[in-house]
Amino acid sequence: MNARLVFAAAASLCIAAAAGWYVSQTVAALPSHAASAPQAAAAPSVQTVGGETVVVVAVDAQRASGIVVAPVVATSVRAHYDAYATVVDPQPLVDLRTKLAGARADVATLTGQAKASSAEYQRSRTLFDDGHNVSLKALQNAQALMQADRDKLQTAKAALAGLIATAKLQYGEVLSRAAVDPDSKLLMQLQSGEASILRVTLPSSISASPADRLTLDAPDGRPVVLQKLSVSLQADPAVQGTPWFYAAQRALPVGTHTTVTAPAAQTSTPALLIPSDAIVWYGGQTWAYVRVAPDRFARRYVKPASENEVGIAVTSGFHSGDQVVTRGAQLLLSQELKPQGVATACKDPPECDD
Repeated sequence: MNARLVFAAAASLCIAAAAGWYVSQTVAALPSHAASAPQAAAAPSVQTVGGETVVVVAVDAQRASGIVVAPVVATSVRAHYDAYATVVDPQPLVDLRTKLAGARADVATLTGQAKASSAEYQRSRTLFDDGHNVSLKALQNAQALMQADRDKLQTAKAALAGLIATAKLQYGEVLSRAAVDPDSKLLMQLQSGEASILRVTLPSSISASPADRLTLDAPDGRPVVLQKLSVSLQADPAVQGTPWFYAAQRALPVGTHTTVTAPAAQTSTPALLIPSDAIVWYGGQTWAYVRVAPDRFARRYVKPASENEVGIAVTSGFHSGDQVVTRGAQLLLSQELKPQGVATACKDPPECDD
């Protein structure tokens, strides 16, 4: 009986060992799903590297998101400088024009009178010399009237010359001529509010004449083209420099103080062109993302040296060979500004703190 039990136990052990060997071989032969399954792509993250905020996006995720980069292009820009501008009240010039019109009319009237009294004196003189056909008293009266008319004419001419000199002193050569000209289109536009006058003060270090045309941003944000008129003989007491008068073909608030960017003559500076598609706006400023590594992007401030429909030219902040994001930059900005390490179970992550 004991022999049977021993035999049965030995047989059970052999069967169990054989079954264990079979199972282990079967499991080893099965494919490893964990090894063959594709590794999930890491989610984009934000890091700080060397004091610079960097958005990390895997290469596969970049392709899936449609992120595209392009190199910055070498270009050149003309050197610029800032000049202060003030919108001048045109009403004194309009009033001066009215006074000039009156003074011209006085000169014209008195010129006619002086010619008439001079002719009358000459006639009386001839008659007096020809046998005293007029009395001496009549001749003297004619002479006195002629002299009086000449004096009045001289006074009127002096008054007109004084007004013209005042106009030149206050408004320069071009505007003073416009004030004298009764058909001046510029003065008509100023009177109707269709134009404005600005005094633009160049820095004292600029000796050359400014550009014929300048551009400033009006209070409503629209660019305004300024046309140079002439140098101003009166300076702005609040600004040191060389003042010039410019005209704008639109109404601007009188007394507005602003700045214009004026191009320096015959000079240019090497620059890099940031494509328009690479520009993103944040905090009221322009930015662009630069690819600093295959999976890393850094946002850098774009300081315009000049700007057109193609892009923005810069002279700092970027280097030749930089790759900027031309598609997908807004996605990178959204990722950078997304709260980090905050659970997103609710619709608005900051509200999850409550």
